[in-house]
Amino acid sequence: MRPVAMIKPFMDCLMSRGIATEWGTPTFVYCEDLLREAAGKACDTLPTEGLTVRYAMKANPVKAVLRLFDAMGLHIDASSGFEASRAMKAGVEPGRILLTTQELPNNLGELIGKGVAFDACSLRQLEVYGMTFRGSDVGLRINPGFGNGHSRGTTVGGPYAPFGIWHEELGEARRIAESHGLTVKRIHLHIGSGSDAVTAYRASRFGVEMLSLFSEVAVLNLGGGFPVDRMTGEQDSGIREAVRRYAIDLSVFRRDTGRHIRLEIEPGAYLVANAGILLATVKDVKRAGSRKFIIIDSGMTEIMRPAFYGALHPIWICPPQMIGHGRARYTVVGHCCESSDLITTRKRAGSVPVTRELPLASVGDLMLIGGVGAYCDSMSAKNYNSFPEAAEVMVDLDGKPRLIRRRQTLEQMTQNELP
Repeated sequence: MRPVAMIKPFMDCLMSRGIATEWGTPTFVYCEDLLREAAGKACDTLPTEGLTVRYAMKANPVKAVLRLFDAMGLHIDASSGFEASRAMKAGVEPGRILLTTQELPNNLGELIGKGVAFDACSLRQLEVYGMTFRGSDVGLRINPGFGNGHSRGTTVGGPYAPFGIWHEELGEARRIAESHGLTVKRIHLHIGSGSDAVTAYRASRFGVEMLSLFSEVAVLNLGGGFPVDRMTGEQDSGIREAVRRYAIDLSVFRRDTGRHIRLEIEPGAYLVANAGILLATVKDVKRAGSRKFIIIDSGMTEIMRPAFYGALHPIWICPPQMIGHGRARYTVVGHCCESSDLITTRKRAGSVPVTRELPLASVGDLMLIGGVGAYCDSMSAKNYNSFPEAAEVMVDLDGKPRLIRRRQTLEQMTQNELP
């Protein structure tokens, strides 16, 4: 989806002003139509071996999004026991949830007992799981020894990544599984978010090779990380083509071995990133030497990605200035007392302030920041400087906005504090 197009279905200036007036700023706004469109593209790839699409809920775990995807038939990828419980609380059936986590939850027995599936991410996890659930099915997340992402912080494969069982330890993993009567039903590979097509396909080929080590495997899960075109010039991953390539390998494997292997993918940002924008208000316009700054009533408390990854997001001033009214180069910064609280930063180099050409800005203008549906509200510096969590709004298919999460109050922020 072209970044400029993502704003049109639900964020004309009149609607933006109406949402800001009713619920204030900063406020996240999601478009149901765009969420459904992205999910439809992910599901509308039907390889002969079968496909399960799991939503990586860490991208955006708000209940309204979980329920929408659940109703469309998507399953859930949970990265913690809390996420698994949150998904069930939103109404997702336990049998549609896969738990792949760095930390074994205290309520693992309860989750497994309800039907949540589990992938072991280390030899210790596999040992603990085997001692507790002897004779059951399990999945293995494997680190293939290589990885790739849109930044170092999103690369989750290779010798610097602590995710999964190191590929050279698979013999030991098989021994542990056999000693506890476990049946390895799923091989799970996820090498990074925003990975390039060549490396992702290399992971697919590696996964197919691993199938020969575990004769009972019925599912190959290739994770997510499909690139998203937030900015003009960035490339959409082409999820259909990627799935088609993976499916060809599995078809060949079935022809050669007679084994039917189902494919799983776990898109997160691909499904929600461009379906969300952040409404913020310009609170100040100032200068330091020759540099001009726009200060907004948002920042890393809602959108950490620029400071963390050097991620780029499209920005609009609303109402847009008339042609010829004037433009200037600004550095857009957040409201936190933190020098790295930047909205305009250098790609892949967080905390480096850069300028971007925008219409002339004035105090009170509404700013729209695009591509924030994923890894923004869920990954923000919540309550830093004691700013409350932002409100969240969904624009329904009929074009009407509705509140799906209230703005946090100071009382809610402090309710668990003791004298």
